[in-house]
Amino acid sequence: MYENPEFNEKGEKILCQETGKNSQMLMDVRVQRLKEGEKVRILEQEKETAILLLAGKVVFAFEGKKETGTRRSVFLDKPYCLHCCCRREMIVTALEDSRLLIQQTGNPSVFDTVFYTPEMCTLQEFGKEQWEGTAHRQVLTVFDYENAPYSNMVMGEVFHKPGCWSSYPPHFHPQPELYYYEFDKPQGFGVGFVGEECFRVENQSCLAITPMHAHQQVAAPGYRMYYAWLIRHLEGDPWRKTRIVDPAHEWLDHSDYQT
Repeated sequence: MYENPEFNEKGEKILCQETGKNSQMLMDVRVQRLKEGEKVRILEQEKETAILLLAGKVVFAFEGKKETGTRRSVFLDKPYCLHCCCRREMIVTALEDSRLLIQQTGNPSVFDTVFYTPEMCTLQEFGKEQWEGTAHRQVLTVFDYENAPYSNMVMGEVFHKPGCWSSYPPHFHPQPELYYYEFDKPQGFGVGFVGEECFRVENQSCLAITPMHAHQQVAAPGYRMYYAWLIRHLEGDPWRKTRIVDPAHEWLDHSDYQT
């Protein structure tokens, strides 16, 4: 369930594959590292693709258009993301050393390409007034069922305070979900829970959250944690912000309890 793979000779860190490791996620997800001047070209015949800029400066080329995205880090700037259906070519060229998160899954539907800018991404705060702020975090949604019902995927980000919890109270859902982590310092770490198991999570690692397993996260004091959250809709059962709270902790969702 926990992975921290090395980058391969193509500059790819493979997190999950529909027909390979962590196949229960029903997605292909990888981090692509590009040096200045390098480019990646994607043209999938049967899969939709979302390319999220994690850091750097790149040019997104698609359908005769070019758009530039710049992001100093996941902690300093909101993201740019290009989302295309199958049989559409995308080329991303690095203007400086950059990192991309690429999410793909099977989808025969044809839909209009969307280039998400920081202004288009919804940022919400949760937990500020509960539990003495120990689960206070910011959650950014790039796209989900509400603004992209034609997609089979969901993409978002969580900005997590040191020593705090997120994805809280412990909850689960039928759809698989993958978390990809970064920390503001390379030695940063936290803990991710999947059901009764817990995993030490580190910089540029991932956690595959299998369906109907409760999941929650905590960051070590002194280290800011970020994670991209990627969900695969199920046929006939898309994720619609549905959270089934672990019954043992259900009271937390309806309480202003302060210790």
